Amino acid sequence: MTSTSGRAVRFGGSAPPLVGVEMWQRVNTAAEELYSRLLQAFDEEKKGIYKDPFIYEADVQVQLISKGRPNPLKSILNENDTVFIAEKVPLEKEETSHIEELQSEETAISDFSTGESVGLLALPVGRARQLIGLYAMAHNPNMTHLKITRPVTALPPLWVRCDGSDPESTCWLGAELIVENGSTTGVVLHGVSCTDKNYSVNLENLKSSHKKRHHLTTVTARGFAQYELFQSTALDDTVAPSQTMITLDISWSPVDEILQTPPLSSAATLNIKVESGEPRGPLTHLHRELKFLLVLADGLRTGVTEWPEPLEVKSAVELVQGFLNDLNKLDGFGDSTKKDTETVKHDAAAIDRSLECFTVRGDLDFAEQLWCKMSSSVVSYQDVVKCLTLVIQSLQRGDIQPWLHSGSNSLLSKLIHQSYHGAMGAVSLGGTISVQMLLEIGLDKLKKDYISFFIGQELASLNHLEYFTSPSVDIQEQVYRVQKLHHILEILVSFMLFIKPQHELLFSLTQSCIKYYKQNPLDEQHIFQLPVRPTTIKNLYQSEKPQKWRVEINSGQKKVKTVWQLSDSPPVDHLNFHKPDFSELTLNGSLEERTAFTTVVTCSQVHFK
Repeated sequence: MTSTSGRAVRFGGSAPPLVGVEMWQRVNTAAEELYSRLLQAFDEEKKGIYKDPFIYEADVQVQLISKGRPNPLKSILNENDTVFIAEKVPLEKEETSHIEELQSEETAISDFSTGESVGLLALPVGRARQLIGLYAMAHNPNMTHLKITRPVTALPPLWVRCDGSDPESTCWLGAELIVENGSTTGVVLHGVSCTDKNYSVNLENLKSSHKKRHHLTTVTARGFAQYELFQSTALDDTVAPSQTMITLDISWSPVDEILQTPPLSSAATLNIKVESGEPRGPLTHLHRELKFLLVLADGLRTGVTEWPEPLEVKSAVELVQGFLNDLNKLDGFGDSTKKDTETVKHDAAAIDRSLECFTVRGDLDFAEQLWCKMSSSVVSYQDVVKCLTLVIQSLQRGDIQPWLHSGSNSLLSKLIHQSYHGAMGAVSLGGTISVQMLLEIGLDKLKKDYISFFIGQELASLNHLEYFTSPSVDIQEQVYRVQKLHHILEILVSFMLFIKPQHELLFSLTQSCIKYYKQNPLDEQHIFQLPVRPTTIKNLYQSEKPQKWRVEINSGQKKVKTVWQLSDSPPVDHLNFHKPDFSELTLNGSLEERTAFTTVVTCSQVHFK
């Protein structure tokens, strides 16, 4: 087997004279066992069986990462295909006393006696090379002496976490098979190094190095830059920051120089991930109502209700009695919508006014105002029963004849319509009926809130929203779909607040979210991607420094490339880098100079001869 770099690479064949037969047999057995375990995991994954990482030779654990799942290599290679990840078995310090019994000196996974941590999951570079060699050896069709069923199944790439202990600061080693016409003809060996030291580089030197390594005459350079347009931060040390973030990915070719600002002809994609309930956001009141709705739904489903802390100082009964008294003074007609809405707006005074008017309606009917009173003050099942009893008694006496929006099928709305004709019968609020009644009016109110926003902003039609607002499914499913709709609203409001997009872009994002949630379960970790024209958002990035800048050099072969990347966060999570102390912080808590991390990816092809 030979490498395109000109060096001989041996993964098999006859044993060198100085290597004993017993040692060579152990190598063969190790390759056979590794291949067998990898193949088993690969076959199980194809059948939809997902298991915990398996242990190989006591010191290594291997896990198959399926396509589309979180991949530790994505920040380096920008790829998300199926791969095997090999790393050190996590061991507690008290277990290290017998590590030497499990491992020979040559394959010892770490020296804990120094007290230094080199990454909890990283293997020594020498051990990583052994694993890569065994993987390549097992796939080599010339290794016919191995007890492996032929033809050998081509497995996904194997990547090994490394501890950076070599002069190149290697943090990953990888092996990816070359398959031609269904046969494995070779392997591409990848090496990834990372450092937080200053490292200047010239684009032409990178190109020349790639040409020399792979015996090429021409190469192309493709650039990639990522800008962080918004990242939520913690309010204080006691509250974790939300996971809300908006980033912009830009790619282009050719690249003129290192750290080039992306040209306006580039391809660009916005990445949006939003966690509901941002405490400083304009949807705080709606999110709290949704959480109360979920409390009621969970109570009906499980029989156990964990009531939230009230927002109001007055009790729920006092608030509802006062509300009914106010209506009675108005001769039972009219409404107190204006007063109630002004209260909500006062509470939201610190938010963007242009967004506030989209999310706070001014036409709340009786049932919706009752929901607002009770959702902010109810702390027990008894509160629900007492408040609804007051309402029903007022209706039965004819003290009030409140107005309602049309289209509601809730039990309370039916009772109110009966009261118009003096035809109310006896009403029992025992068991779960009172909670069901409150849940129904909350559902109706929130559905109207969301419809008002989407229709008012011309982002969706009633037909688009039918799936989320339909009353034809059971009440638990209705609550779940409304929860999805709320998340869409959170995404759009965050997008409007921080990006201030044109309507066309906002409409496209809305339709993308609606389509996704009609087909998928609620997932606040999902990243919604939206292609954009750089010319429409150039003011957001052209004067900013990217959080990540990368150039990829190749000659048209996808697997054979050289990558140089500069980022302001560590691209690997298993190595320890310098962390600034408080003396390096400015008065506003930011770093004067952000630490830059340089990552270099190189590769070589090895052909099986």
